[in-house]
Amino acid sequence: MRELNQQPIPDSIKKGLRILFIGYNPSLTSGEIGHNYAGRGNRFWRLLHDAGLTPRLIKPAEDRDLLEIGYGFTNIVARSTRRADEITRQEYAEGRVRLRELISEHTPMVACFVGKGVYEEYNGHRSIPWGVQPESAVPGVIDFVAPSSSGLVRMKYEDILEIYRELSVLVNR
Repeated sequence: MRELNQQPIPDSIKKGLRILFIGYNPSLTSGEIGHNYAGRGNRFWRLLHDAGLTPRLIKPAEDRDLLEIGYGFTNIVARSTRRADEITRQEYAEGRVRLRELISEHTPMVACFVGKGVYEEYNGHRSIPWGVQPESAVPGVIDFVAPSSSGLVRMKYEDILEIYRELSVLVNR
């Protein structure tokens, strides 16, 4: 059974990041190999490249190498699941506290929430827009909400990409 081979994916973070990418939690595939956004249908790495955030298409196994260009990774919940709806209320509550402490301690330029649901769980707001949020949860850090890169998301790729391009403009100006 796939769940038995799961391992925690360590946070990839340091002070002075341009972007801290924050996901729901690792997929089962990511949990098996120990790297972020590793699912076959996940478009995260392609989105970063197509938006101009990386100079080439990155492989999941290279995720920690992106610290060199100022990108880090974490999740609101560390446990791998097949779907985000398997995450418990308690896990979100604990993750919310841990995440706020992590962001406060490392103060990245941008906290990029990969999915509206992640941001909603983080700050409790609903009906939020894509992109830069009007108020930041941690002073000095820009909260940015991008669509989930999961292949299950129904938005057109071009529409998702446009939002990631806004992120690229924000951090490269």
